[in-house]
Amino acid sequence: MVKTNSEKLVMQSVQGKIHSPVASKLFRVNREGIAEIIPATGGITYNFKIGDSCMDLVGDHIEPGVSIKNDNVSENNALMLLSCIGNEARVVSGEAKGAKGYVTGMHGGIEHVLIYFDEEDMEKMAIGDSILVKSHGQGLKIEGIEDVKCMNIDPNLFDKIGIKQNDDKILEVPVVTEIPAYLMGSGVGSATAFSGDYDIMTGDKGANKEFGIDKLRFGDLVLLRDCDNTNGRQYLKGAVSIGIVVHSDCIKSGHGPGITVIMSSKDRLIKGIKTENANIAHYLDIV
Repeated sequence: MVKTNSEKLVMQSVQGKIHSPVASKLFRVNREGIAEIIPATGGITYNFKIGDSCMDLVGDHIEPGVSIKNDNVSENNALMLLSCIGNEARVVSGEAKGAKGYVTGMHGGIEHVLIYFDEEDMEKMAIGDSILVKSHGQGLKIEGIEDVKCMNIDPNLFDKIGIKQNDDKILEVPVVTEIPAYLMGSGVGSATAFSGDYDIMTGDKGANKEFGIDKLRFGDLVLLRDCDNTNGRQYLKGAVSIGIVVHSDCIKSGHGPGITVIMSSKDRLIKGIKTENANIAHYLDIV
């Protein structure tokens, strides 16, 4: 196991409310130019959770579990920037008050933080209930490896993944598959990878099968080849990033499963080790 600066990281509260699904238009237009009326982002998604398939859902950008947002833009920016995957979340209002869960991702564009809760607790929740997140993880560094930038992950979850450094000083990270840079779409060019996600494009069925995208699950760890996320999101030959699947496949051109990045290196200092159970549901023991 690699050593980090976790004991120096600050844990701080951020908070939002369960955010209702919204419909600015009556329909969404798919890749074929056909209008569809289907569920999308927000609310409480009862029947899909971390560890379930994120593909072949009748929906668009579906967020598993509970989606939260803060009505104050500046406060929501902090919620998005400081929340990290694996952070503990606690319901602080409503019938489910006291229930605890885990942050599972941050979804850019709609600016939602996504949280796993037990099914029994979700049945007690309602739109508008407040949820507090113990944000912890931004600023995480691996000691002795300055050229790998970490982000968006709770240090306790980071440790549970079991990342190792081999004899060649390369970090070995469990992943379910590797994705080439040319399949990364919506979100490329963003100024920072410390907030939100970006999408694997799924318009090519052959590529979906070739790279195992058709088998992806919410919470899977994936390696992004030639993808630099150390600052903004860009193509860089030789760069390697590790991310986690946070939302479902999409019907729109240039979109697909959303990836929140947790590690990135410009210099091939990360290697993916194919592992079937490389999923945060496994590491958080919520399967």
